[in-house]
Order: sequence, then structure tokens, then C-alpha cells
Amino acid sequence: MSLIKQLWLAIIAILLVALIGSLMVAVSGSRAYIEKEILIKNADNANALALSMSQMPDKDEVTLELLISAQFDTGHYRKIQLLDTQDRPIIRRVSSAPEDTGVPGWFRELVAFEVPAGTAVIQDGWQQLGTLQLESAHGFAYQSLWQSTLRMAAWFVAAGALSLLIAYLLVRHIRTPLKTLTRQANDIGQRRFTVAPLPRTLELREVSNAMNRLSESVREMLQRESEQIDRLRRQLLHDAVTGALTREAFIDRLNYSLEQQGESSYGVVAMIRATDLAALNERRGHLHTNGMLSDLCQRLTAIAEAHGEGYVGRLNGSDFALMLCGNVDESWARERLEDNLSTLAEQNAPVLRLPAALATYHHGQERTTLMAALDGALSLAETRSGQAIESCHNVEQETLYHSRAEWRSSLVDAMEHGVLLGQYPVLDRRGQLLHHEAPARLNIKGEWRQAGVFMPWIARLRLHDSLDIKVIDAALDTIHHHRQPLGINLSHAAITQPNVVIALQQRLSARPDSAPFLWIEVPESIARSDLESFRYLCQSLAPFGCHLGMEHVGAAFRQLGDLQDLGLSYIKIDATLCRGVSERPEQQTILRGMATLCHSLAIQAIAEGIDEDRDIDTLFDLGLDGVTGPAVSARMEPDRHA
Repeated sequence: MSLIKQLWLAIIAILLVALIGSLMVAVSGSRAYIEKEILIKNADNANALALSMSQMPDKDEVTLELLISAQFDTGHYRKIQLLDTQDRPIIRRVSSAPEDTGVPGWFRELVAFEVPAGTAVIQDGWQQLGTLQLESAHGFAYQSLWQSTLRMAAWFVAAGALSLLIAYLLVRHIRTPLKTLTRQANDIGQRRFTVAPLPRTLELREVSNAMNRLSESVREMLQRESEQIDRLRRQLLHDAVTGALTREAFIDRLNYSLEQQGESSYGVVAMIRATDLAALNERRGHLHTNGMLSDLCQRLTAIAEAHGEGYVGRLNGSDFALMLCGNVDESWARERLEDNLSTLAEQNAPVLRLPAALATYHHGQERTTLMAALDGALSLAETRSGQAIESCHNVEQETLYHSRAEWRSSLVDAMEHGVLLGQYPVLDRRGQLLHHEAPARLNIKGEWRQAGVFMPWIARLRLHDSLDIKVIDAALDTIHHHRQPLGINLSHAAITQPNVVIALQQRLSARPDSAPFLWIEVPESIARSDLESFRYLCQSLAPFGCHLGMEHVGAAFRQLGDLQDLGLSYIKIDATLCRGVSERPEQQTILRGMATLCHSLAIQAIAEGIDEDRDIDTLFDLGLDGVTGPAVSARMEPDRHA
């Protein structure tokens, strides 16, 4: 039995004992008082009548009977009788009328009055004539006591109801912090170290304060450990002078974006060249040159952060790259580059120029072709005067439609006819399936097109919420028929739309048996740019038991202390940290630390974008829980054909 139920039973028992006991005491006291009053009345009336009879000169029986009858008829008496000296009745009057006072019989039996008759001696001169006995009627006494009991019972019922109301408010006041403590204890048991508001009750406040201190200490420990791992990651993947990604890390990131089919599989990439660095270094010094390069990378990083998801890399001493993932307005990117590069070039004129090249990229494009086109456009920009930015039109994707209206009509029609979900396995260390990644495909012009083809237009036309809802429906239908775990991506834009979250809640409520098979992941960039929307999503979906995770986790890992209370089931570590890990000891140290920290919070760590089979075993040896990527799909192929 719960503590609250025990408390309620105790309160009700105490109230019943108190109220019933008080009522019994009150009734008993009233009964005793009335009995005493009747006793006094009997004695007074008997003495008065006896005195009157004693003073009569003629005490014959007829006269005495007339006097007794007159007294009996004018008062409320049960019996009046005159006894001789031998206690034999001489005159006797007894009431024969029923006492109909509206008092229940059971009450009369319960509180029956026991009042002796009033007695008095009648004198005839110096001799005793007889003894007079008188008993008053009890009907009105019973009626008075019954009415008094009803009033007291009504008052006690009202007092009991008021007491129960006060007890309810008190119990609710206690139950609220108890529920909070229970929820916090469950969270800690699931390795989510949440902090709860302190209750007013002193004892509960002490318990809550102790649990909060535990959560805070764990949060601080997580923050320290995640920051240390992030420092190691930055030392390994970032240029020491500028803070940009190294060439190898940036190329890995670009390769992965061109291979995968999510929101980062399309976007804009720019290449910037800082000319005449040797002359700038000679004229203004080494420290100034390094400061200028650092300023350049900070400006490029600001552009990436303003967009949402983006990466900045240093390709060599003087060449830098900026990749903006997802829906990007090329003119917006060009304007931002022109403003920032012009300002920086003017500050270092006339020595420094910052020509740039700009291109769009998409899934399936050859990285070498893209980089060669950018390099050629950059060389052309160098030959032009002023702050030149050249666009690479020769690397554009095939154009399916030529107007927004055509794209909108085609996309709406394709979504109405259904979404096809791809299936790419995510395996654990035993080779068992954790889930299938399921990127969306739409039938456009008779072919199933991958996300890189239509997602730019989905973003431009703001159809994210419609597509996400279609993907959710398709995923739940697939799970219902095949009973296999399936992972879907929700777009950053759609997560901020309440209708998508509400639609997801409604569908999970309708299919509660499918919810545990659904894996939902969002891009890492949401943790940096819109943590509250992600928190709202996690809290909204927590009751349904589906798996929530983040993909492309790299820089956001340092925020693990802020994310640990959201109920994350897993994270997918960015390919730039996982690829080639079998030959990179420093990378292994970082991944081992990330896996250990994730396990301390009951979060699964999954490596994404694995393209070499030899890396798979290394990743599992480092403690990771799952792997995905081309090498994993290739490993699954023999099993499918077996």
C-alpha cells in the first residue's frame, strides 16, 4: 500500500474516532443533564403537591383524588400515586396516551432515561397520612435530546468534511514533492541526473537537497570529462593556429556528406585563399598574420553558426574551406562571404587579398570533381581585381524542374503517393541489428529520388513538416508489418513546428506496440542552436518508449552535461572521428573516452560513416555499442545472400 493511501486511512480513522467519540460524549452529557433536570422536577413537584395536600383541612379520599387529578391533567406526568403507610396505593393516575414525538425507537432504547420518581410525605397533623410518588413524562426530553443530537451530528459532519478538505490540501501539498522526488529517483536510477525544485517540507527538502547535490556533482563531473574529451578532439582534428578543421578532417566530413542521404547531403561549399601571406608576414609580423588567419576562421565559423550546420577547414597554409549543410540560399552565402572577406581584406590592404569560389554540392557527387572545380574557379577569382567570388556552375545537379510552382506540385504529389524508406543496417558487437537507418525517397518523374535531390526544394518551399509526418507514417507502417526497429531523421525545421510533435504523439498513442521499435534522431546542430526545441521533443515523447538520439555528434559532445537529463537513448558519433580509427591511436583515445562517458549515462554510442571493415572491430574494442556505414552494409550483404 502506498504511503499516501496509508496517510489517508490514518486521517479518516482519526477523524472517525474523534467525531464519533465527541458525538457520544456530547449525547451522554446531554442525557445526564436532562435526567438531572427531570429528577429535580419530580422532587419539586412532589414536594409542592404533598405540601398542598398536607395543609388541606379536609383530607378525605375524594378531595385528595380531585387535587391529584387536577395536578395530573395540568402537567406532563407519566404517573402520580398516593400510598398509605403500608405502601398500598390509595389513589393512582397513570398516563395512557402514546408519546408520539417523532423520536426513533432505537434512539429511545439507546438513551433510555433512568430517573427515579419524586417522593414526598403527606402529614395529617402530627400523623403521617401517606406517601406521594410523582414521575414526569419523558417524551419532550427525548425530543429535545434527539434534536440536539441531530444538530451536533450535522455540525460534526460539517467539521469532518472541512477537516477532510484541509487534509486533502495537505496531502496534495505533500504528494507533489513526493512525486517529484520519486521522478528524480527514477531518473537517477536510469542515469539521468536531474535537479528538482526544493519542497517546503523540511524533511523532504533535506532529501531533495541531497539528491540535487548528487546530480550537480555528476553534472560537473560530466562537464569536466566531456570538456577534456573535446579538448583532445580539437587537438586532433583542428588546426592549432586558427581552430579550423584540419584538411584531413574536413575532407572526411565532405566525403561523408556526399555519401550519406540526410540533410547534410546537400548544401554549399566555398574555398577561400589568403594571397601573399609571405609578404604580409614580412611586413606586419608573424603574430599579426596568425591573428588575421584566426580572425578569418572566426568569421567563417560565424557564418556556419548563423546557418545552423556548417564546418570550416584549413586545407593548407593559405587555403580555407567553408561547408554549409542543408538548405542554403547561395546568394545569402555569397553576401555573407563578401561582407566578411571585404572587411578583413581592407584591414590588411594592400598586401592581402581574399578571393573565393562558391559551389553547391549534392549526394553522389565526386569529391575530387567538386574540389577541382572549386580550385579552378578560385584560380579565376585570383586573376580578377577587387574582392572576387566565382561560382562553379558546372557542378550543379541535374535540373528536374525550372520553377517553384513545378517543384511544389511535384513534391506534394509525390508525398501524397507515399514515401519509400531505404534501409541501412546499424549493428552491435555481436552482429545483431540495432535498427535500420531509413532515409526518405520520393517518386519524382517516375524514379525514386534520394534526399539530396528533393530536400533543397523541400526546405525552400517549407514542406519539412509535411514530409516528416509522411516519413513517420511510413516508418510506423513498416514497423507494424515487419516488427523490425527502424530509425528515422526529423529535420531541424520540423522539430520547431508543434504540429509535427503533436502528430507524432498522436500516432504513437494509436500504435503503442510499435513505439519501442522506432528510433528517432535529430542533427547535432540542434543541440547548439535550439536546445529548448529538442528538450520539448524529448519530454513530449518520453512516455511512449521510443528511442531518441542525435547524429553527427562531435563538437556538441562537450554539452553532454546539459543533454544528460533529456533521456537520450543513443548518439551517433561523427564520421570524422570514426573513419580510419584503426590506424589513429589519438582518435582511439577520444572514442574510448566518449564511449565510457556515454555508458555512465546509459546512452549507446554508435559510430557512423564507417567505410573500412577493419575499423569495425577496433571500434567495438574501444567500447562502442554499434556501427553503421558502407562497410557495415557490405558486411551484411553475404548474410543476405546466404
